[in-house]
This record gives sequence, C-alpha cells and structure tokens, in this order.
Amino acid sequence: MLELEHRFRVVDVHVRLNADPGASMGPSITPDTLEREMHQAGVVRSVVFPGQRSNTDYLRSNNAVARLSVDRPFVAFARINGVRDPGRGATSQLRNLTASREEYHTTPEDIEQYAYDDRFHGFKLDPVRDGIPDDEVLAVLEDVGLPVLVHGGERVPPETIADELLGRSFPVILAHFGGHPLNQDAMDRGIDLLDEYDDYYLDTSYVRYRDQLERALLEYPDRILFGSGGPKTHPNVAVMEILTLDVSEDKLHRVFDTNPSRVIDALAPDGG
Repeated sequence: MLELEHRFRVVDVHVRLNADPGASMGPSITPDTLEREMHQAGVVRSVVFPGQRSNTDYLRSNNAVARLSVDRPFVAFARINGVRDPGRGATSQLRNLTASREEYHTTPEDIEQYAYDDRFHGFKLDPVRDGIPDDEVLAVLEDVGLPVLVHGGERVPPETIADELLGRSFPVILAHFGGHPLNQDAMDRGIDLLDEYDDYYLDTSYVRYRDQLERALLEYPDRILFGSGGPKTHPNVAVMEILTLDVSEDKLHRVFDTNPSRVIDALAPDGG
C-alpha cells in the first residue's frame, strides 16, 4: 500500500501483536511488518498486546510483546484475564458466587508486577474470551491506576462493562465503541455512557459507521481515541476512515493524538 500523506501526528491505541505460536484470534504478522504498515499510515506510536490464549496465563505472551516493543514505536499493554463470567443472567451470577482462580488466572501480584515494570503501560482485557477479574484484582488495578483497554461487543454490551468496570479509579477505554461486530445500537449505547462516567473513553477500532464516529467526535471530542484494530484492519484504512469524516481539524487532532496521549502517557511526544 502507498504511504498516506497527512499533516497529523497519529498514535494508535489498539493493535494486536501475536508474539508466540500459541496465540490465536486473527492473522499474525511479524513485528517488522507491523512497524512498516504503521509507518505507511503515518502512525508514530502504537499500543500493542498479545492475542488470546486459552486456559494458560499470559506471562510468556506479555513478556514477548514487551521484548518485541524495544527499539520499536510500540507501547506494550499486558493482557490479563479473570475468573468471573461477564454474563448478566442468573446462571452467570450463580457461577460467579462459587468461582475461584485457577493457576492461569491473573492475580493481584501479577497486576503489581506488570504495573511497576516500566515495559508495560496499561492492560488489555477481553471479557468474552478471558473473563472479568475478581474484586481483589480490580482493587489492585485501582491502586496502580493504569488504563485498561476492554473489548466491547454484543456478548458483553456496554451496560455490562459499566456494571463491572466503570466508575473505578482507573481509565477504561472501551474498544469498538462497545459494539463489535458492527452493532450500531450497542455503539450508540456505548456513546451514551460517556455522559455518566468520567475516565471512560471509546476507541474507534472496527467502527465502520460515519454516523456513530461523527456523533461521538462532535458530542464528546475529548473522549474518543483512534484505534486501528490492526492487523485485521490495515492502519491505512483505519486512518482514512477518520480523515474523511465531516468534523473540524481540531477534532481530528484530538482523536489522533491529543486524547490518546493524555490517557496513555507513553503515547505522548515525550513519552519515550
């Protein structure tokens, strides 16, 4: 793909980097290819995290992502998991009453280790595939205060994310406007929640609808962060989707740079 030409500094809050052969979920590309694609799109720095693994801890995958981020414009997030079922029904609630951590679940000690390791700058959580952390882990997440990027979709709607994670003392970035895959109603509800919660943000990955993107940027210009969703989506495509919106240049600067750099320190121009 040809390099995009634009005058914006662009940082990306949502890129998966499958750093080991046990990871799953979507295409894998090498770190060098990923870096090249980001350069083509004019993306100067990207949050990266491991792909999903079943019934095993993420220590190896997280360390691999952190290692591959050295001397590259990547900002590593540690992927975490939890014992609690994210469902809102009676069955899920009953299951959660008796749930206990297995050896592969993220512990409070894991959170502290990642938080005070300067290789990591936040956390990634997919409640559908990885569950939701228990209260002890959430308490430590509050103590350390690093941002948590949360997959949002039909199986875990924005209301569930609100019940479980919003209103706590750490920033929550809800991916896909809370409506993956392409659920416009859920995206609208994810946007509506911006009225109710501080330190709650939306990323634009896999949001393909102009109405939702423009509404969010016009009504909540300080709360929307650019995410490409790479490598599933080429960052050129994701950047162009934002560039073609009918919004002011100031709002483009905010979504591409100002907002993500404020929420994730390592994405700022002087962040490393």
